[in-house]
Order: sequence, then structure tokens, then C-alpha cells
Amino acid sequence: MFSLPPLRRELPPTLRLALPLVLAELGWMSMVIVDTMMVGRLPNSAESIGAVSISSSIFIVFAFFGEGLLIGLDTLVSQAFGAGRREDCHRSLINGIYLSLAFTPILTIPVWYLPLYFGRMGVDPKVAALALPYMRTLAVGMLPLLLYFAVRRTLQGMNMVRPIAFALVTANLINFAGNYVFIFGRFGFPAFGVTGSGWATAVSRTYLAFVLVGYLLWYDHRHRTDLLKTPVEIDIQRIRRLIALGLPAALQLTAEVSVFALVASLIARLGAVPLASHQIALNTVAFTYMVPLGISSAAAVRVGQAIGRRDPLGARDAGNTAILLGASFMSCMSVALLVFPRLVARIYTHDPTVIRNAVILLAAGAAFQLFDGIQTVATGALRGSGDTRTPMLCHFSAYWLMGLPLGAWLCFRRHWGALGLWVGLSLSLILIGILLLIFWRRRVRHLLRAS
Repeated sequence: MFSLPPLRRELPPTLRLALPLVLAELGWMSMVIVDTMMVGRLPNSAESIGAVSISSSIFIVFAFFGEGLLIGLDTLVSQAFGAGRREDCHRSLINGIYLSLAFTPILTIPVWYLPLYFGRMGVDPKVAALALPYMRTLAVGMLPLLLYFAVRRTLQGMNMVRPIAFALVTANLINFAGNYVFIFGRFGFPAFGVTGSGWATAVSRTYLAFVLVGYLLWYDHRHRTDLLKTPVEIDIQRIRRLIALGLPAALQLTAEVSVFALVASLIARLGAVPLASHQIALNTVAFTYMVPLGISSAAAVRVGQAIGRRDPLGARDAGNTAILLGASFMSCMSVALLVFPRLVARIYTHDPTVIRNAVILLAAGAAFQLFDGIQTVATGALRGSGDTRTPMLCHFSAYWLMGLPLGAWLCFRRHWGALGLWVGLSLSLILIGILLLIFWRRRVRHLLRAS
């Protein structure tokens, strides 16, 4: 499947494209970590962290659904850019923005009203009281977040990835400063507490959208790409194409994010120690996942551009190189989680019981690192070729029909505890990685036969 000459040819451009995107994904994850750390300094630390945790986990389900709907821009923009049709890229962006505007109220309304039902969901009343205003500040940032997703997908499809990394790194600084000012009441501002962290997040996400839109307008003015001359009428056929590509990706992301949210709620029934151990392990594997996620975006762009210039061999080599890169990194992370699990756990806590339980879960996480890298990047490669349904079906079937039922059975019937749920998730990811690698190879054969 892999040969040295194509690897040498594809690796440099893939790395140039992937590294800023990896940095952007790590920056995205860092914003969540900073919010949690900052509210943890409040007097009611446990309730504050709980409010941020439950609100963020629910908000991200709707935010990822919105991002998934716009993932079709990866395919349309990269293929048009590869074919030299820049105006077509601009048309896709305009209609992606219309799609963002249309779905903003659909995604914002449940985020606004769901906290009213936290009490019925068994959430601690003190946590629920803090979560309601915090989550509503997150809802304020939904529109700029969707606009950021649309412009980001367009920029990376046209190989302009450095502004994305710059935007997220600087947004982290703004988020940190905003947390400091709004949570604790500095420089004449009142102390908003947990709600202040939500305002900081909303401001930083608005900043993300403004930076990328500003860069795109500056680039158009300097290079005369005629962005402002793009027809602004709604293109129903293009929006339908975006939805046809994006809806499966949105459902895939939602299925993946929501299954982890459900696992957390199941582990919460086991007590504080299993839940803390789960959170440590989940934060760790989520952080390592950001690297193949960035490589996945690069794979979608490289594969899409090769198909756009009618180069199926180039698409094959681009996808294979990205998959190898993601698999290699995650193999190293697997070794690190097996060799240094206690060191990782001690970053979060000094409680020996929590550390001991976290070490066991990190071992389960180490088992699926390689396959998580493969499935994530293969999903991007398939997306670049125009296939978003296969990853959706694989993720839904493996997680919801196999992994979650098996994990719940091991956890509650066989009394494996949190490890049982992690074993179920591990087996799901291993299966998804194998299946998507097979489907990618089949997709390559189809592209080569069609050429």
C-alpha cells in the first residue's frame, strides 16, 4: 500500500498543510482546558467545574453537528481549487455562510433551553444554577462559531492554513485574558464567576470569525481574486450538495461526541473516583486525537485537490501518506501511554486511588491509539474524495450497535466498572480503523478504474 517514492514526494506538502491545522486543533482543545482551569480557582470549585463540564459537553454536540454540515466545503472547495476554479470556491463559501445563518437558530434554541431541564436530568441543583447562564453565553457565540467553521474550511481548501493557526493561537490568549477579567472582575468589570468564562469564550469565538473574514478580504484586495464580485444569490443546488456531503459527516461527529457524553453519564453512576479517572483518561486521548484530526483535514484537502486536477494516483498517494503519518504519531502516543501513565495522571491529581484507576483506563486508551489515528485520517481522505456516508455508517454501527452495548454489559453485568465501558469503546475504534482503511483502499481502486 505504501511505497517510498510517493511518500517522499507527498510528505513535505502534507506536513506543510497539516502542521498549522494540527496547531489549530490543539488550540481548540486548549480553550476548553483553560476554561476549566480558570473556573476551578473559584471558591465553589467543584460546582463551577461541573457547570462548565456539563454545559460544554452538551454544547459541543450541537456545535459539532453544525461543523459537520459545513464539512462538505472540504470536498467542494478543494476539488474546485485543484481544478483552478477559484470563483467556484468563492461560490461555495457564500452558500456555506447562508447555510450557517439558516442553521444558527436551529442549533441555538436547544442550547438555550436545555439547561432548564438539568434538574430533571439529575444534575446537582448548585451545578444546574451555574450551568444555565453559562450555557446561554455559549449560545450567543453559536453564529460566529459557524461562520468561523465555514471560512476555515474554505481557506484550508485553498491551502491558506497559517491564518487559521494564527487565529486560534491568538484566540486562546484572548480567551485567557477574558476569563481573568470576567470571572474575577478585573479592570473595573464586575465579577461574573462561571458566566464570565462563557462570555470570554463567546468573545474569543467572535474574534475567530472576524480574523478569518478579515484575512480573506485582505487577501482578495491584495491578490485581486474577485471575491467581492462573486454572485450573492442563493444557489439551491450547491446548498443541496453541501448538505448531501455534510449531513452524513454531521451525524458521524454527533454520534461520536454523544457516545462519549453518554459514557460519562454512565460512569458517573459508579462514583466520584471512576468519574475522575475517566475524565483524566478522556482528556488525554482527546488531546492526542487533535493531531490526527489536523492531519485528517490536510488529507481531505490534498485528496480533493488531486481529484480536482484529475490525478487519481496523486489522490491515492496523498491519502496513503496522511494515513501513515497519523498512524505513526498515534503509535508513538500508544507507547507513551503505556510507559508513562502515572506521570500523565499526576498532571491532573495527586490522589493515589484516582491515579491507580486512571492508569488502567489509559492502558485501554493506548490499545486504540493506532486505530484511532487510522480511522480519523481515513475519514478525511474519504471526505476529500466525496464519500462522507461510509464513515458515518461505520461510526454509528461500531459505537452504538456494538461498543456501547458491550461496554455497558461489561461495566454493569460483569462488574468491570469504567474499564468495561472503555473496552467497548476501544473495540469499536479498532473495528472502525480496520473498516475505514479497507474502504479507503476500495475507493482508491474505484478512482483508478474510473480514470
